[in-house]
Amino acid sequence: MKASQAVPPLSLSVVKEEPKRRPRPLIRSAGIRLAMVYATVFGLSAFALAFSLWYSTVGLLQRQVEVAVRNDGAALMDHFTVGGVSSLAVAIQNRLADNVDGDAIYLLLDPQGGHVVGNLDQWPVGLSMTDTWYELPVTRQGTASIALLRAYNLQDGYQLLVGRDVRARAELRRVLQAGLLWAMGIMAFLGIVGAFVIRTLFRRMIRDISATTRAIARGDLSKRVPKTGDGDEFDELAGIINDMLDRITRLMDGVREVSNSIAHDLRTPITRARTRLEDAAMRAQTKDDLRSAIERATDDLDGIVAVFQALLRIAEIEAGARRSAFAPFDAAPLLLDIGELYTAVAEERGIALHTDVTGPLPLMGDRELIQQAVANLLDNALKFSPAHTLISLSALQHNDTVGISVADQGRGMSEADRDRATERFFRAESARNTSGSGLGLALVAAVATLHNGTLILRDNNPGLRAVMSLPAQQAR
Repeated sequence: MKASQAVPPLSLSVVKEEPKRRPRPLIRSAGIRLAMVYATVFGLSAFALAFSLWYSTVGLLQRQVEVAVRNDGAALMDHFTVGGVSSLAVAIQNRLADNVDGDAIYLLLDPQGGHVVGNLDQWPVGLSMTDTWYELPVTRQGTASIALLRAYNLQDGYQLLVGRDVRARAELRRVLQAGLLWAMGIMAFLGIVGAFVIRTLFRRMIRDISATTRAIARGDLSKRVPKTGDGDEFDELAGIINDMLDRITRLMDGVREVSNSIAHDLRTPITRARTRLEDAAMRAQTKDDLRSAIERATDDLDGIVAVFQALLRIAEIEAGARRSAFAPFDAAPLLLDIGELYTAVAEERGIALHTDVTGPLPLMGDRELIQQAVANLLDNALKFSPAHTLISLSALQHNDTVGISVADQGRGMSEADRDRATERFFRAESARNTSGSGLGLALVAAVATLHNGTLILRDNNPGLRAVMSLPAQQAR
């Protein structure tokens, strides 16, 4: 009865407040809520820090004063060296006359300690060492002040004092110290408050995400993050995580398929090599027979090594380890050289190779990997092309994309095979009796992806057309 009595007031309340909730979609956004918290907490912290850093420029002013005093002292000593006391006195008088800010301090004493020239009443108390910085109280023209000073011993017993009035900077430094302490305290307080608030919000908002990730960590890859249906950023995050988990599942399935393929494809050459060696050990009559068996077994093992090298190279490319070798280059000369090299290979097999490269083709990438990818495409075309057919290698730039195409007139692939052709160890039924490991197109696809490009396989009617599209290097 209590539950039934609570329903009408709740419904009435919703109806009454509905007009007031028009801006709710904006407030409902998790990004807006978090942005407001971050803006409030870290905005105040950033303001306090910036304010403190602004005052810290006093340190720069201090260094500038030291540089000015040091340079001024060196110049005055040069005057003394060249023209003696009279030249130095004139230089000091000129400096005092030209000192618009009135902060310059000079004092020249004779060997008996007598005042020669300068705007100090007496030698400052406590200044006893030369070539050392002092910040001391001084009396300048009857007015007490604070100065940054440096003394120099001259020949014949003369003493020179050079400095700048830093009373204003000393006051500013004291204010800065107090402001810095306050700013640090405010930042610490705001940091603690902000961390508590953000932690509370996140713990409440990502409870489902945490539960799903814990299940995934326990090995249950079937779990997915449920969506609230609010359409906010956390729903978007849930979708991204679910997509990631789907990709992980596909990758795990791919790893299992690759493992099965490796076991299947390598079992035959390993068994064949072992059988040949055993047969040679039992039946070889001469050294030539034994050497021949060993060479055939070595060829089988070299094929196995080549498969593993291709796998390692694909893994290296997919991990992005080769991005450090990226550099701008023109692909046109590279493709022309590859075409010239493979033209001779094609002629030996009775196949014509036509190269049509329209340059320049500016790319940013790994020149060696691009070369290997194109070579793999040409190798595949030659492998599956019968004699007296044509293979074409073409490349051109269209807008911001460089397209490299290799087309043959061989047996081609079905649409289903083309969809799986870039999988590792995949071999179409028509290619089962052809030599190879099924890694060539997988490597080409990995190279294209590394360069933010794509590999597309199309029907050439007859044959196969492989098109590798790569982003062109933008001119500066």
